[in-house]
Amino acid sequence: MALARIHEPVESWADEYEVLREKIDLALGAVAIRIDHIGSTSVPGLAAKDVIDIQVTVAVLGDPQLVIAMTGAGFRLRPGAVNVERARQNGNEFDHVPRGADPGDMSEWEKRYFREPEGECEVHVHVRAAGRANQRYPLLFRDYLRTHPDTASTYEDFKRRLASLDIETGVYAEIKDPVCDLIMVAAERWAADTGWRAA
Repeated sequence: MALARIHEPVESWADEYEVLREKIDLALGAVAIRIDHIGSTSVPGLAAKDVIDIQVTVAVLGDPQLVIAMTGAGFRLRPGAVNVERARQNGNEFDHVPRGADPGDMSEWEKRYFREPEGECEVHVHVRAAGRANQRYPLLFRDYLRTHPDTASTYEDFKRRLASLDIETGVYAEIKDPVCDLIMVAAERWAADTGWRAA
């Protein structure tokens, strides 16, 4: 298994995302309501794993055209658990469920997950349904870090220290999830105070 490694910020991450966005947009057409750069590489100046995270928002997660179009473009559907909290069901996965969320309504955390075409740079494509809690979470998290550099810097320091333990990427993600949830507490207050909406 791969070990978590944090890289200095790279300006080309935004360009890499744009190339991928165009490829996904061409493949999915109207199936994709929106395509967003998410995760640490979407926050300028933030050190991160050298992985482009993309969120594709769709109207219906079970649309059969989704898998046909994405696999036709070379992306690989990765059903199954990414870590111990994420379970496989009906070809879908579930994101980490933050404390306080309704664990009985798992539809709020369901997604499809694709990886990069064989032999290309590492990419994680998270497909989530419009209006669901897990579709909103990474957009608010990203925008909060973009507008709060002290929080972004503290988050980076945590990630560097965690990666220095030479742990596998799945374990890294499991430990990081609750820290992200803590950041989201402040992000939710900021969203309420500012009337934040995903652009």
